[in-house]
Amino acid sequence: MDISATTVKDLRLSRGWTQQHLADACDISLRTVQRIEKDGSASNETLLGLCAVFEIEQKTLVVIPTPSHQQMQQVSLRAQTLTLAFATVCGGCIGALIMFLVLS
Repeated sequence: MDISATTVKDLRLSRGWTQQHLADACDISLRTVQRIEKDGSASNETLLGLCAVFEIEQKTLVVIPTPSHQQMQQVSLRAQTLTLAFATVCGGCIGALIMFLVLS
């Protein structure tokens, strides 16, 4: 899970804690704290531990990735294709129903 490395570091430093102190408080390894502050990568369990120790909500640390322009275009093209296919099938069914009602 991606979390804000700078926020974790800022929260730790604002309390005057070393990385080892934070690791001990969260019951995680020093290496895990170093990885979090460098890469912003943590497991859900580690995230919960950090939030408990810092007494903050998860949304304070979680980084929600922003899709790229290309990803947005791909989603839009897929959505347009599915919408067109659905509309075609529905239109065909409605047209067949109308013809059935008119001819019967």
